[in-house]
Amino acid sequence: MSSPPAPIAPGGTIGILGGGQLARMLSIAAARLGLRAHVFCQTPDQTVAEVAGSATVADFEDEAALAAFAEAVDVVTFETENIPVASAEFLAARVPVRPSAHCLAVAQDRLTEKTFLREAGIVTADFAAVDSPADLEAALREIGLPAVLKTRRFGYDGKGQFLIREPGQTGDAWKAVNGAPSILEAFVPFECELSVIAARGLDGGIACFDAVRNEHENHILSKTIAPAGLPDLLYGQAQAMARRIAERLDYAGVLGVEMFLVPGAEPSLYVNEIAPRVHNSGHWTIDACAISQFEQHVRTICGWPLGAPVRHSDAVMTNLIGDQVAGWQDLGRQPGLAVHIYGKEEIRPGRKMGHVTQLFPLGSLDEDAPATTARTRSLKLPPEKIGSRP
Repeated sequence: MSSPPAPIAPGGTIGILGGGQLARMLSIAAARLGLRAHVFCQTPDQTVAEVAGSATVADFEDEAALAAFAEAVDVVTFETENIPVASAEFLAARVPVRPSAHCLAVAQDRLTEKTFLREAGIVTADFAAVDSPADLEAALREIGLPAVLKTRRFGYDGKGQFLIREPGQTGDAWKAVNGAPSILEAFVPFECELSVIAARGLDGGIACFDAVRNEHENHILSKTIAPAGLPDLLYGQAQAMARRIAERLDYAGVLGVEMFLVPGAEPSLYVNEIAPRVHNSGHWTIDACAISQFEQHVRTICGWPLGAPVRHSDAVMTNLIGDQVAGWQDLGRQPGLAVHIYGKEEIRPGRKMGHVTQLFPLGSLDEDAPATTARTRSLKLPPEKIGSRP
């Protein structure tokens, strides 16, 4: 095994493809370590411009702009998997890109991703490729109902997918994905969604944060509860699955792994998808750990030692979606609550405008898992300003 490359010292510059809130929080984490951030985004975005040292505004396929960007940075990473693989490969010929263009290619196509996971020995839902209405009918005969039709690329927060419960819904499902190349997945009767944030360094070392439990509203992540309230065996299994994925990808950086907890006499874990970047379900680490997922990512891509992913508190992270952010003053009055506002100028329904993290004494959310859900509701979101949801 060859020696890892020399670390990027304080004063160096990390390049970030994408200009949203994840790039903003990566830039803040880099600054803590004495590193600069240079963001490459396709449209001007005040969200990250407020904190990043430099910004390039150009199309992701503009090779002249990409070449200049590569000259200005010491390493390149990304905050979204919706980056053209060709652009990542173009940059990789000029500057280290971490995680690699290969990792990006695997994660941004659901069929490629599921195939990779199966070949790595990871349990997933049954799946089949769908490129036409005839393929959909054949896949349904193979997989059965209910099943979920998803576009292979660019879907997120419930977009680009359709739950098929009855045979007569196939036409509606095909319309819902606009006839795009898709994948049909068997519906998994899961108890809850879990995720693990893992990090793999340039020397092959891996460190995982505790598995967390995620709650969604309207297909958008609403809350993350850390820790998840699992038996020790399942915590170990969840981290082992994330480790195997990172190793098989020869990964460098932070990786988000989403899983389903399937109930039964012996509960099991299914991997739903992977995210080759920092992840919304890891935001709690900013306030509940000495090393956040963002600092961990900066450390790994720069060749620094991995930080210890240890909680000093239990936590509940709640996303502020749309006009929920209007209650920032009331949230700011609540003791033990860390408020994070992303600085986005336009408030839109379904848009992530910020998040808050409520801290609890270490071990208190794991002592009695069934009570955890009730405890997460202790966060007060004033309905007159934030808009309560059923």
